[in-house]
Amino acid sequence: MSGKGDGKVALVTGGSSGIGEQTALGLLRAGFTTYAVARRVDRMAGLEAEGVHTFAMDVTADDSMVVGIQRIIAEQGRIDVLVNNAGYGSYGAVEDVPLEEARRQFEVNLFGLARLVQLVTPSMREHHYGRIINISSIGAVIYEPFGAWYHATKFAVDGFSDSLRVELRPFGIDVVIVHPAGIVTEWNEIARTSLVERSKDGAYAASAAKAAKAMASVDNPRMSSGPEVVARTIVKAATARRPRSRYSTGKGASTVMTARRALPDRAFDAIMTRMYLE
Repeated sequence: MSGKGDGKVALVTGGSSGIGEQTALGLLRAGFTTYAVARRVDRMAGLEAEGVHTFAMDVTADDSMVVGIQRIIAEQGRIDVLVNNAGYGSYGAVEDVPLEEARRQFEVNLFGLARLVQLVTPSMREHHYGRIINISSIGAVIYEPFGAWYHATKFAVDGFSDSLRVELRPFGIDVVIVHPAGIVTEWNEIARTSLVERSKDGAYAASAAKAAKAMASVDNPRMSSGPEVVARTIVKAATARRPRSRYSTGKGASTVMTARRALPDRAFDAIMTRMYLE
């Protein structure tokens, strides 16, 4: 691929806000015929006005994904780039989070992503070209108290993507992992709200409140990057002739990655304890 989209077709999930919205705009401006999907179409009216194709898709509903992929291929004949961005973080002490909610996080963050990979791969193989960009998280490299289920989904996304990359390479399909660090989106508010709601009483109440306060303290432009920073990284991965297997992006990403590689678990545990529990 050249440095531009050249009319290639891109699909972005989770396009109603934040990283997905900015990525759809970035890909459109880079020359891609761009589709953005989310559960709520009304929140994508601004993208539609800019020229992005939008429609409803629920990544936990198989029929919705099948029909959506069939629609794009019927309209464009192919899908060249899939950006698996849909995802969320639901926090709370493991003891307090119902397994139903844990399963839902896996449905959205991993199994929806995997099903879309299954659906787009035949067309990509047929054209001997494709690029699958899975939005993981710095949370696939580090861990936090009260985020066990979210981190589990992102560790799983990384393992899935690494295996997939080797599996699909012979067919001309690249698989790329993107690790955003702190980003100012609604993600942080949803995560910390769920934490307080689930663990506001009982044994974890005090530490959950402290952890939520710590999460809120970095949810601002001084401590975290805007979603457009991640979007630029995704567009770079989509347009590079030979993309890297993984990209870290956002304020503090390289520092966190370096610290995690350098520090033994006990030292990193101590940092997490100081930040979130003491």
